[in-house]
Amino acid sequence: MDQVSVVCRRRHLSSRTEQAYRFWIRRYIHFHNRQHPRVVGATGIVAFINHVATAGAVAASTQSQALNALLFLYRDVLEIEVGHLSGLRRIQRRERLPVALSMDEVAVALAQMDGIVALMAHLLYGSGLRVTECMTLRVKDIDLRAGLIHVRAGKGGKDRTTVLPGQLEHPLQRQLLRVASLHKRDRARGAGFAPLPDALQRKYPGASQSLAWQFLFPSRVVRTCPRTGCRLRWHASESGVQVAFKTALHQAGIAKHASVHTLRHSFATHLLAAGTDIRTIQLLLGHRNLKTTMIYIHVEQAIRKTVSPLDRLHAR
Repeated sequence: MDQVSVVCRRRHLSSRTEQAYRFWIRRYIHFHNRQHPRVVGATGIVAFINHVATAGAVAASTQSQALNALLFLYRDVLEIEVGHLSGLRRIQRRERLPVALSMDEVAVALAQMDGIVALMAHLLYGSGLRVTECMTLRVKDIDLRAGLIHVRAGKGGKDRTTVLPGQLEHPLQRQLLRVASLHKRDRARGAGFAPLPDALQRKYPGASQSLAWQFLFPSRVVRTCPRTGCRLRWHASESGVQVAFKTALHQAGIAKHASVHTLRHSFATHLLAAGTDIRTIQLLLGHRNLKTTMIYIHVEQAIRKTVSPLDRLHAR
């Protein structure tokens, strides 16, 4: 498994992808009675993936993730050619429209929140961020003067720039001051380090303790890095804003099957309804394929006020 992690980091895969791949590879090994994957051979992939599809009753995306993990194991880690996987039963992917809240529903839900989680939720809706992207924002990524947010290493390892809502300028300014004050106290205690991506720690050894690299939403606790011994302050947990938003939806009486990620869907849907060009929305969301963004056209059309033919009948 250590070799899997080495190859993942060499290819600059995200930590989440690495965790998911390790999880499926462990399940694969246990499925084949703890035999080494090299002994089982690539032919063992079909039996395992079909088992996941039937006994596991998983979604199509989960099955695809498991398959990608095993292809990565054989092709990239063990350097064994997989070839054609005959007999593979793929789960049919269902076409589902993303849930979106109306502008009134967003306003009511956000009004139920306060504190740091409220600022996070406002950012998710106002800038179209993913939850992980919001949590991993650094001080240097916020450009108040230009009204921009720079998202680094988003989904797929891509950087992008999105809008910073004018209404959040002052709340973000206050948050930056709080981070600076916390960082000053941390440094006075011999801490004040932030984890750096890839090999930046070796390239810029002093960057980890600079204010620019501190997380915009820092964790409440400081943890000691087992490798370097530095006292690191990571970013806040995603669960905080997720639970707070679920509670806000309940308090607002909104019965839609929504999560905090719905704010990103609502960002795109409301921009489209306001006449924003679809390609601009694609850039702001960081979608690689325009087809992914085009789904919001269907959402916008679905929530647009449409007169039912029954109402037309009675209006005659």
